[in-house]
Amino acid sequence: MGRCKAISLLWCFQVKRPVLLIRLEKNWLPFIPLTSPPLRPSARLCLSVQLAAQVLGDFDDEDIGFGLVDEKKDSAVAKKLGLDEVESIYIFADNEIIEYDGELAADTLVEFLYDVVEDPVEIIDNERELKGFHNMDEVIKLVGYFRSEKSAHFIEYDDAAEEFHPFVKFFATFDPKIAKRLKLKMNEVDFYEPFMEEPVTIPGKPYVESELIDYIEEHDRPTLRKLEPHSMYEIWEDDIDGEHIVAFAEEDDPDGFEFLEILKEVARENTDNPNLSIIWIDPDNFPLLVPYWEKTFGIDLSSPHIGVVDVEDADSVWMEMDDQDDMPTADELERWVEDVLSRKIDPDDDDDDDDDDDDDDDDDDDDDDDDDDDDDDDDDDDDC
Repeated sequence: MGRCKAISLLWCFQVKRPVLLIRLEKNWLPFIPLTSPPLRPSARLCLSVQLAAQVLGDFDDEDIGFGLVDEKKDSAVAKKLGLDEVESIYIFADNEIIEYDGELAADTLVEFLYDVVEDPVEIIDNERELKGFHNMDEVIKLVGYFRSEKSAHFIEYDDAAEEFHPFVKFFATFDPKIAKRLKLKMNEVDFYEPFMEEPVTIPGKPYVESELIDYIEEHDRPTLRKLEPHSMYEIWEDDIDGEHIVAFAEEDDPDGFEFLEILKEVARENTDNPNLSIIWIDPDNFPLLVPYWEKTFGIDLSSPHIGVVDVEDADSVWMEMDDQDDMPTADELERWVEDVLSRKIDPDDDDDDDDDDDDDDDDDDDDDDDDDDDDDDDDDDDDC
């Protein structure tokens, strides 16, 4: 089929090439507290998609079609395609529907689309590719050792990869030397949590697709995870009891790097705690949001910070650091995290204080009213 920038929706549903669809409405929708002040999502969404379409339109190596679904005019089509959320971007690739939960920026969207069109499993054939695999420590990744691409066990692995592509990185090798370097046995798969030094071998090899999917879904909330532009909404919505522990640190800054290393140490010591999940945000990745975050949270992002944030109202409590030039020790940071998990430190406490203040104000008002009543009584006595 020929290349096109605008395509019919039913045709989109039938073609095998990746297709991007958007649902639009006129009403504005609120953003989550962590992201940005309310703007016009529809306008930003349209502009980002138009720019992405123009960029991809200049390349002949990928065949990606773009289509718009109007929330009111095309409601029947949207229902048939399973498009549930308005102001959302859906990507149809092969038999999978991928919802884009990232930043509404053309460059981020284009980069994400190129990830989508890549094979779900990347093959490691040599030492250079193995080094690249080890350098990728900020994402969930899996690696398996199989006899060949025609192996039934590899096919199961590849099918599981399609379910999580491109959010979870899948790797494989057919080279026994590479497998030895990875300490993998035949048909074995290792699971790497972000920032952890050692992987976990998934039990029960050889695996079927459903077993791999179940294991990943059970372990898809890392102890320490980085907020990425292409998945920022998805990560922020994955809160624990309505709260997030958030750490701001610039990796390229000496203080930020030091704080991040301490954070990794704490995460590694507590990786078995299912109630602990820390979101690391590098302000350099979100320059336009830095002023908003600083104003909302009352912090200076030129230095590292860690705090607990209420996802509903953006109330927050931040760890006090006596000297910004002297980072907290791993023990001090771990004790602070334990206080957060035990609710000794809770952003909702500020709400209670505010309520108390309101009650005090009400009491003062009542007292004033009583005084006024007394004055009125005195006036009445004088009149008598």
